[in-house]
Amino acid sequence: MAAQFGRRLCKGAATTAVAAVAVAALSASQAPGVNDHGRQTAADATPSPEASASGGSATGNSPYYTDLPPLKSPNPSPTTGPGPSGTGTTEAGIPATVLDAYKKAEASLRESKPGCNLPWQLLAAIGRVESGQARGGRVDADGTTIKKILGPQLDGNGFALIKDTDDGAYDGNSSYDQAVGPMQFIPSTWAWAGRDGNADGKKDPNNIYDAALAAGHYLCRNNWDLSQQGDLDRAILSYNNSRDYLNLVMRWLEYYRKGTHEVPDGTGSLPDNRSDGGAGASPTPTTPGVTAPGITPPGSPSPKPSPKPGRPEKPGGGGTTPPKPPATPPGDTPSSPPTTPPTPTDTVDHLEDAGTGKLTAMAGEAFGRRISTRTETEAGKAVAKVRVRFTVLGDTDTTFTGGESVATVATNSSGVAVAPALQAGEKTGTVTLRATVVGRTVPGLDYKATVTERAADTLVRTGDAALTCAPGGEFANRVEVKATYKGAVADGVAATATLIKSADDPTAGDKGPYFKGADGKTVRTLTGLKTDAKGLLKLPELYADDTTGTFLLRITTAGGATLTVELNVAAAETSAPSPSASPSA
Repeated sequence: MAAQFGRRLCKGAATTAVAAVAVAALSASQAPGVNDHGRQTAADATPSPEASASGGSATGNSPYYTDLPPLKSPNPSPTTGPGPSGTGTTEAGIPATVLDAYKKAEASLRESKPGCNLPWQLLAAIGRVESGQARGGRVDADGTTIKKILGPQLDGNGFALIKDTDDGAYDGNSSYDQAVGPMQFIPSTWAWAGRDGNADGKKDPNNIYDAALAAGHYLCRNNWDLSQQGDLDRAILSYNNSRDYLNLVMRWLEYYRKGTHEVPDGTGSLPDNRSDGGAGASPTPTTPGVTAPGITPPGSPSPKPSPKPGRPEKPGGGGTTPPKPPATPPGDTPSSPPTTPPTPTDTVDHLEDAGTGKLTAMAGEAFGRRISTRTETEAGKAVAKVRVRFTVLGDTDTTFTGGESVATVATNSSGVAVAPALQAGEKTGTVTLRATVVGRTVPGLDYKATVTERAADTLVRTGDAALTCAPGGEFANRVEVKATYKGAVADGVAATATLIKSADDPTAGDKGPYFKGADGKTVRTLTGLKTDAKGLLKLPELYADDTTGTFLLRITTAGGATLTVELNVAAAETSAPSPSASPSA
């Protein structure tokens, strides 16, 4: 949490009177532990033995934000509302990158630990209480906090005593540990719980993707099933061993379950109150040991009131006494409130196509081109390290490689984000894909991709046996063909087989060979045929009526491949009688 934390009693044994009264006031209306099924209340929960290991919690029981969620249900509207100072229903808005990290962590745990049943809303609740959602989403394109978020040093003076375990690598403190990052892990816990959530080869507690995935694994250990209230309570208590903390996280969990929405990075609402009695979040973290602006350290003299404005002198004084300017201590100069430099995302004004070209592919095939989008400032300057989200829209089975319909990519040094390869589905037609900037509201950029039906450009027979039949009989051999496209097997290609009248007249004939329909009736055109996985198509049995002669069977496919096969219907030859023996002389 904020580096300007004050002190609170060790292991959360005491919280501020304000926070305690606030929690009690809302207990009846928002109590999370008692439900319609009469399950155990959060207040009755006791930490499991595992919860007391490694100093008792993931955070070293550092201070946390005590703001309660609004009584009013969250508004899932996509409106962003006010910025960091916003309150009320804006509490339901979670910064885009932070929300993305929570959902990705849930998806990962659903695969690796399905029995845990981790909801992303639990990570959001803990992230809210621990760091105010990474200080309203002040993260870069990779999800790393713009500035480090540090808790107080755990020196045993009002907190747990945890001497340095990382040589200051994460918290910059080589004497004592401090909670670090959006999910406030202490270094000794991160050493075994840390995860690489954004696949960059590093485990960084200051990165929201890494921290969220680590928090998910931490909450899912000990075979806990978070769909069960008892295990859920134990998991939360293991994160920060405080009953007040448990109650608070449960309230935020239920609040986020009722609805939430994405807001641009850096615009999330910030908390106002901390469990150690300190003030709420400032726009940016401060350095450990340095008092935040507007906060008077304990034991410091109270500031003197400003001089009163000037007032008229007594009659005869001749005028008024001008007001005295506020005194400035020697060596001090008035300073403006600290400002946070804009992130690359903040500078993006619009999106431009970066030479994508025409997007066309046959059903079932990969597209030869990939979508390329450039982020630019108002002046047209490219912006690097910005997260761009690509989304496949509409009713289609076309996806990005891996079966995903959404992909997020950071722009490179040229400000260009290249989407993963597109894989065409079986549904043909036009597909719309949209590029948007994660964490900033600028118009999206739409791309059109075309999926054509599977095609073949060549058809050949697989055998060369003559196709002959006697009138009224059945052909001994069935017709089988193989389809290819540019030399490769053409599977799933639609085909039509027709017994045509002549080479010049492709309409179906009314005499000669024929197929039989399901009802046994004569059929001379077959539709709805498709080649198999090997590109093969084997036609049904052929029959002949009483007409003799040479007939043509024409097979056509999508893509223009055509093959014409000759069929011969002829009467069986009869042997000539042997000549009679000449009479003897």
